[in-house]
Amino acid sequence: MMQETALNHAWVSGLLGDGFGATHGMCLTLLSAGIHPTVISDSLHKASIKAVDVLTAMAVPLELTDRDSLIKSASTSLNSKVVSQYSSLLAPLAVDAVLSVVDPAKPDLVDLRDIKIVKKLGGTVDDTEMVKGLLFDKKVSRASGGPTRFENAKIAVIQFQIFPPKTDIEQSIVVSDYAQMDRILKEERNYILGIFKKIKATGCNVLLIQKSILRDAVTDLSLHYLAKAKILVIKDVERDEIEFITKTLNCLPIANIEHFKEEKLGYADLVEEVSLGDGKIVKITGIKDMGRTTTLLVRGSNQLVLDEAERSLHDALCVVRCLVSKRFLIAGGGAPEIELSRQLGAWSKVLHGMEGYCVKSFAKALEVIPYTLAENA
Repeated sequence: MMQETALNHAWVSGLLGDGFGATHGMCLTLLSAGIHPTVISDSLHKASIKAVDVLTAMAVPLELTDRDSLIKSASTSLNSKVVSQYSSLLAPLAVDAVLSVVDPAKPDLVDLRDIKIVKKLGGTVDDTEMVKGLLFDKKVSRASGGPTRFENAKIAVIQFQIFPPKTDIEQSIVVSDYAQMDRILKEERNYILGIFKKIKATGCNVLLIQKSILRDAVTDLSLHYLAKAKILVIKDVERDEIEFITKTLNCLPIANIEHFKEEKLGYADLVEEVSLGDGKIVKITGIKDMGRTTTLLVRGSNQLVLDEAERSLHDALCVVRCLVSKRFLIAGGGAPEIELSRQLGAWSKVLHGMEGYCVKSFAKALEVIPYTLAENA
């Protein structure tokens, strides 16, 4: 079972940020030695509690109002990256992004899923910016000359398809003459028109359509009618983006046309398609009662720089998120890791069996940071 388990999981990397590689390698070594995963998990949990106690004793309290200290901490995580020369730009962006999603009711909890990173090839890393609103790395549907810009937008996020319904079983329809074919096409048009009337009755003028995994979520005929009704359409929105979008727009996703009500819509001052580099993006700004989310637009001259900028920015976000959750600062240069390794190594000697071995391995893994710093000096 362990051979089939995805140990290098994106969720774990997203939670840890920097330091994931050494921790992951240590766990793989322990598993390869035949130690049961439960023993490893329990031992490392105890070691982490002990490590937090040691670090807290040597830490200096930090206030979130001390923006300079937050930026310096984020810069430290960026200094070893390929894009280190842009740390003066990326570090403040990471700090501002995290602070903008902090909920006063739960000030110690920050969910990085509330910060969306959108990558767009072109420009340089200097063009990276934080957008107070929504960005989509896609074009507005231009079928039949539909609109590409709307002020005072009323936005609906729909999870149903706009085309005539199909049966759940395989079917075949025998048409014997053109009159029957005309009746079928007329019924399909009337069905689609019925959907549009319900959409238009709410005053909706921007539609975000979730991508369907079985078939196209919207037909050419549907796009034609939407364009005639002057409704801006953004189709093929990924399923995993819906929660972020609805939270940002402060609206509700609509799963059925019968539930299409005005109170489920979101409102924004402007929805527009913007040219960026060789492509286009859709920007939604001036959102009314916007949720606690933010969007970071990352630029880069080539795909390698773009990917590295995103990874580095994510690590900086993790650092600031950790500072919000645990508001203390410690010394740098590998000094805390050496002290932790020394104290945990001594503590592992009083533990028995596999537990002591796992804690000792954890203490040894901590030496990777000062070793790497010395190697790169």
